[in-house]
Amino acid sequence: MTNSIGEIEFSDLILATGTNTTENHPVIGAAVKRAVRRNNGKLIVIDPRKIDLVRYADLWLRQKPGTDVAVLNGLMNVIIGESLHDAAYVAARTEGFDALKAVTAKYTPERVEEISGVPADDLRKAARMYAAAGRASILYAMGITQHISGTNNVKSIANLAMLCGNVGIEGGGVNPLRGQNNVQGACDMGGLPNVFPGYRPVEDAGARAFFEEAWGKALPGKQGLTVVEITKGALEGTVKALYIMGENPLLSDPDLSHVEEALKQLDFLVVQDIFPTETAQFADVVLPSASFAEKDGTFTNTERRVQRVRKAVEPPGTARQDWKILSDLLNRMGVPARYGSAGDIMEEIRRVTPSYRGITYGRLERGSLQWPCPNEEHPGTAYLHRDRFTRGLGLFHAVEYTPPAELPDGEYPLILSTGRVLYHYHTGTMTRLSSGSMERVPESLVEIHPADAERLKVEDGRPVTVTSRRGSVTAKARVTEKSPRGTVFMNFHFAEAAVNRLTHPSLDPVGKIPGFKVCAVRVEAARDAGPETSIGGRAGTGVLSTEAASSVRGGGNT
Repeated sequence: MTNSIGEIEFSDLILATGTNTTENHPVIGAAVKRAVRRNNGKLIVIDPRKIDLVRYADLWLRQKPGTDVAVLNGLMNVIIGESLHDAAYVAARTEGFDALKAVTAKYTPERVEEISGVPADDLRKAARMYAAAGRASILYAMGITQHISGTNNVKSIANLAMLCGNVGIEGGGVNPLRGQNNVQGACDMGGLPNVFPGYRPVEDAGARAFFEEAWGKALPGKQGLTVVEITKGALEGTVKALYIMGENPLLSDPDLSHVEEALKQLDFLVVQDIFPTETAQFADVVLPSASFAEKDGTFTNTERRVQRVRKAVEPPGTARQDWKILSDLLNRMGVPARYGSAGDIMEEIRRVTPSYRGITYGRLERGSLQWPCPNEEHPGTAYLHRDRFTRGLGLFHAVEYTPPAELPDGEYPLILSTGRVLYHYHTGTMTRLSSGSMERVPESLVEIHPADAERLKVEDGRPVTVTSRRGSVTAKARVTEKSPRGTVFMNFHFAEAAVNRLTHPSLDPVGKIPGFKVCAVRVEAARDAGPETSIGGRAGTGVLSTEAASSVRGGGNT
């Protein structure tokens, strides 16, 4: 996030797009509600589904899935055409405006209505509301990024924010809501295939030389593979072994049949996790690790806030802290471990990551800090780009709308979109072991509009089979107007109805994010309620059931 969570409730206007905030990020969702209820903030929601935030919105734009760039370009068409943009900000702090103006000129409200289904007058109203706000905050999440146009979607959001001078001010900004508690921290530490810690490119010779000196090892000069590219490499035989920590690709990745086949092709698979997962069933070695309450360290959340994690209880059985597992592995592979504690690792982080340089355990004992924090006297940074952008001038990117990789046709006439529900988290590794969560939401449901249900002779609460070009799953129907006509929605928490057997493996060409939010399917009343064949392990490996969770943590295959 360029800005802080606390600023949201004092924004004059919040534009929430591609984020089911109250279910996926309930703490931030509460801040949005407070902004509207207590502080008279305006709220615009852009989302195909009638999510909970719509109840609080001044305006809801219900676009067709995958048409976000067209809608955002349409907003800018109106703002520029009516001279509502912040001309002084654009002139002083940005470049590329003429190219943006030329592209957005083609996206008249009428044309955008044809593409997206958003009424032209509603688009005009939203554009004027956003431009008129003194401080406008844009919130977005996976509904923006998980498309083949995900990178262009984000660029368009940045374009809109800069166009109205909303970057570098309190209460404004471009604010992606991270999907898990330390995703931001993992990215900051170089947990991406193209950067070192601090987002320094691996192809940058100067950056590479710096880290080679810091770590005493020669480093590769080309980018690595993303998750979906690793799966492809395993299928092709170019990836032979895989070490997976805290990830469950056999439920979270697209086109699961191919993922399953890829894991079977590996020579060696290690899974390090706090509970057994569907992916662990394929592992040659399972390493039980410590949960958040059983380890020391730091987490960095979505607003760049670095917070201390303190061990409250000892890990059970043979479960161990992640850094200790990795240090011992380094030792056994002939690399001397240099860490005696999580604090030692934090000191290295400070040394090699400029934005963390001023963050020490001593300071974190007194409270959390937001990076960039360049020295120990610095108070941390609540919002970014106050006086200038990191690159100097903010760059407008003129981007065109491109349709999703797979659209409905006669054989597969509906659009499937995927996401989360409030009571479960990601692939359900933890929440499906909670009796409270399972009581509230015990199974996956297929959300379908009443008009489509009537046409297909689908009854609420009865099983249906959803089929794409990649596979089929069976689950109960939920007939509701929450999803628009022509669209069905499923969550991806349940292996018993693994929706990612259906999703398309197409990738954004830049960010390499899969297009989870749009694929073509057909829905039919099921002949029986039986779930699809469950996911099984590789030949020669032990299969771990969910029920075995606690025993695995007590003494797994270490």
